Amino acid sequence: MIRSMTAYASAEVATPTGTLTCELRAVNHRYLELGPRLPDEMRSFESALRERMAARLSRGKVDVIVRRGESRGESLQVDSAMVGRLSELALDMEARFPRMRIEFTELLRFPGVLQHAEMDQDAQQALLLDVLDRALDALTATREREGAKLADMLRERLDAIERIVADVRGWMPEIRVALRARLESRLADLKQPVDPGRLEQELVLQITRSDVDEELDRLSTHFAETRRVLGLKEPVGRRLDFLMQEFNREANTLGSKSVDARTTNAAVELKVLIEQMREQVQNIE
Repeated sequence: MIRSMTAYASAEVATPTGTLTCELRAVNHRYLELGPRLPDEMRSFESALRERMAARLSRGKVDVIVRRGESRGESLQVDSAMVGRLSELALDMEARFPRMRIEFTELLRFPGVLQHAEMDQDAQQALLLDVLDRALDALTATREREGAKLADMLRERLDAIERIVADVRGWMPEIRVALRARLESRLADLKQPVDPGRLEQELVLQITRSDVDEELDRLSTHFAETRRVLGLKEPVGRRLDFLMQEFNREANTLGSKSVDARTTNAAVELKVLIEQMREQVQNIE
């Protein structure tokens, strides 16, 4: 299944202390690069998070943002000892500053007065991995939908390239005849007679230099391999990237050997189509 590397997904789960949200933002990258941003109390779970993601993804730069939502009232606890000490301090200050007033809501804002209910570390990690799995499921589904579109585009370009190669094969006998006629015409313009054997040698040399049968055969091999790779059930981005390099090499050689305007134009069209494929392959996992 072809998968795009560019995608966005999010998931949310309810916890005893509120909601836990996970957002994933992925873009193309040569390797797998993870950028987790976790709440302070979950930093110790980063290694487990990385392992879980590496088991599901193979390429892409993925930002992972985990947030905790506001806690419900019943999950909050008041540090009674802290409140007692603050109360004693307030009474002492009130004797010195009679006009000073301490509001209850201001007291609650003091660090350490309000505390979240404690959760077991194993339970917290389980919740984190649960919301991560849900986000990864959504990310994978999006990647596969985008990947299907990319695969369709690549197959369309392959069909176009295959038609061009078939056209060039069909032109080659005619091009060889025209090449012989041009060579004979040039030799006929010479004032001195030419040895027929020398003519044949020169003709063979010119045909050899312009022969593109090997390039066309290799392009056909690349067609078959690319179609096979597109059907694999594993990440194939690197393989396709290598195949695009091979396609481009054969197209360049075809252009350099061209002795006919048609094959020159065909080589240009091939390079345009191959570049279009290469750009899209960069987005495939």
